[in-house]
Amino acid sequence: MVEPVSLNHYRDDQLWAVIASIGRTTRIAAVFSSRLAALSDREWREQQVKDYANFLRSSRQPAPYYSVKPIKRAELPRSWRPLPALGFLQGQFS
Repeated sequence: MVEPVSLNHYRDDQLWAVIASIGRTTRIAAVFSSRLAALSDREWREQQVKDYANFLRSSRQPAPYYSVKPIKRAELPRSWRPLPALGFLQGQFS
C-alpha cells in the first residue's frame, strides 16, 4: 500500500481523495498527491472489503463503496484523519 501524503509538508492545492460511501454517508478515507497512488489505495481497500465479505453478509452490514476524486486542500475538514480500510467495522465510519 502507498502511504498517504502528509498534509503538513505538502502544499500543492490539488490532491486526490479516496472516498468511502455507505448509503448517503460519505467520508474521505485517504488523501494522496497523485491519482495513481489514490487508485492503488482504493484497490487495496476494495480487496480488504472482499476479504471480509462473508462476515459482512452474516452481520448484515453494508459494505462501503470506494471512489477516487480530485479535491482541494481547503475541502478537507480541519479534524480530518485517515479512515482505516475496515474502520466501518469498528464504528469509525459514522
